Amino acid sequence: MYAFSAEPVAGIRVVPLCDAIGPMHESMRQPLLETFPGSTPEMWERIRAEQPEAFGPDGEWVLRFYCFVLDVPGGPTVLVDTGLGDRHSPAASWAPVPGRLEEALSSTELSPADIDVVVLTHLHSDHASGAVVKGEPAFPNARYMVQQRELDWIAASPGNPVGEQTIRPLREAGCLDAVEGRSRLTPDVEIFPTPGHTPGHQSVVIDDHRLVVAGDVVLHPIHLADHTVQYVHDEDPATAAVTRAALLDRIRERDGLIAAPHLPVPFARP
Repeated sequence: MYAFSAEPVAGIRVVPLCDAIGPMHESMRQPLLETFPGSTPEMWERIRAEQPEAFGPDGEWVLRFYCFVLDVPGGPTVLVDTGLGDRHSPAASWAPVPGRLEEALSSTELSPADIDVVVLTHLHSDHASGAVVKGEPAFPNARYMVQQRELDWIAASPGNPVGEQTIRPLREAGCLDAVEGRSRLTPDVEIFPTPGHTPGHQSVVIDDHRLVVAGDVVLHPIHLADHTVQYVHDEDPATAAVTRAALLDRIRERDGLIAAPHLPVPFARP
């Protein structure tokens, strides 16, 4: 089951913000059988019939780029991921369109100053670029939370644009918090390591997996059809597949929902 919205979980409302919609850039485009190793033509035929909005006119992958706001009663306002950023961001070299996160946020009657915590699931440019605008933190009152393993991974790649244009300004502003493993934001909201897509990938778990904002653990409906299907741009595809299987199993046990940035619709029941 796919949905555009989700009922509150433990009183927490999770609101999707559509930052952008567009096809995978030509520089990164490959046949889907190569992009998702382990998939089959029969799987793609079924996915195209069930989720036609995930494909363009030539069969290319059309991505949604969702970020998510957690409205926690009596607690912090949490933003999960910050999208593509503007035309000068680290994602601009490949993104199909610039992001429009501030516009999407304003539709919820929130401003950037209302965000208390920003959780970056990982440091790929389509998830982290909107964290900084014109060299300054885009959410001026927020703490930005990233796994230390992810920071170490970026630091090992000198010149990485996310490191230079996103992490360095956040560090210099004194608002970057390195997270070591699991970390609880509220009694019902926890940051939870989900490695594989990147070494320090993390997800946000609400009420023990009744709803999980899962970053790129799940990238495409094909992963819900068969969690063993890999993704060519995972840093560690084998670990990513194990992480995906464990996470989806736990969500199913809790009869929960997954919120995934690149699905055609932001919420799905595995």
